[in-house]
Amino acid sequence: MKIKVLQLIYGFMVGGSERQMLQLTRLLQDSGRYDVRIACLMHTGELLEEAERLAGHAPEFPIKSFYGPSMLRELRRFAAFLREGGFDVVHTHDFYSNIFGMAGAALARTPARVASRRETGGLRTERQKFGERCAYRLAHAVVANANAVKHCLVTEGVPEGKIVTLYNGLDLSRAAPRPDGERGEVLADFGLPRTPRRFVTIVANMQHAVKDHPTFLRAARRVRDAVPDAAFILAGEGRLSEELRAYAASLGLSEDVFFVGRCGRVGDLLSVSDVCVLSSKAEGFSNSILEYMAASRPVVATDVGGAREAIEEGETGYVVAPGDDEALAARVVELLRDPARAWRMGERGRRVVEEKFSCEAQLANTEALYTRLLERGATQRRAAAPQREIV
Repeated sequence: MKIKVLQLIYGFMVGGSERQMLQLTRLLQDSGRYDVRIACLMHTGELLEEAERLAGHAPEFPIKSFYGPSMLRELRRFAAFLREGGFDVVHTHDFYSNIFGMAGAALARTPARVASRRETGGLRTERQKFGERCAYRLAHAVVANANAVKHCLVTEGVPEGKIVTLYNGLDLSRAAPRPDGERGEVLADFGLPRTPRRFVTIVANMQHAVKDHPTFLRAARRVRDAVPDAAFILAGEGRLSEELRAYAASLGLSEDVFFVGRCGRVGDLLSVSDVCVLSSKAEGFSNSILEYMAASRPVVATDVGGAREAIEEGETGYVVAPGDDEALAARVVELLRDPARAWRMGERGRRVVEEKFSCEAQLANTEALYTRLLERGATQRRAAAPQREIV
């Protein structure tokens, strides 16, 4: 009999949590050992169609506030849904689904309850932190996507034995360009100049200031001054995009910076990139870094979250201090001036992803966690069951 798993997410916007949830669902389904469903708190987002194609209709449990009547009503609905569905595992993937999902799964007495944390903190109010701690107490395990995130959880009081580090997995095909995609054709598709330029690329949403695109743009101005044929690609979308365009113009970069929007074919974009950057002020474990490395591109990233767990300093890229546009620019210039070394670093990066951050590793580690929790729960239930007296 297949193990029944529910993956719960806030919504289906394009983001790292959402993509990792969909990928894990696909891996579990394809293994043939799991019956996986997806549910959400908000039935919208660009990835909704993909989610429902993968796992059928995704039921919605909308709440207006954690402190209002809708929370109690939807919790009862959710608990009834879990009991009727006979789910063995509930796995939540972000802040809101952690709080709602762990509470509902505890009400339903779901045998294995798995929460997740994908960032190192600093983004929550004290009230939100309290709610998160309550959710973690109800969970049987809390998945951290990097040891840096695990360390943060321990400092916040989560028992170390409850935390499991499961790195993001990457489907290598996502970072592969089209087999027949010529450079000129790819440049035209993204609206990039066909004149000889060397491209420095960042793939990050423009929804949250934590991605710190301004530091990337200040570094870009320094790089342009040192390497005149350098150009800069920003892939992503969000509410900050117009503000960032204006900032690039104020730095005198209008002719050198290209905003390409949401990137559905990241492999094509990376195939024309020379160096790839992440300038975040905070991260958990960046999917973008893995995509850069899988595309055989050298990486320069800020020292946040799990960056050092992915990047081998001086071997696959460089790590610099957050907000230090001077250091960021210096490393990019170094790689642009030494393309042979940049190529070697990119090739080493791809091998690291294949060995350490593959989908196969993600599936095996997740299966091991689910199995351990279910076996432990079964043992505890047997121990708690009343023993028949033998006469």
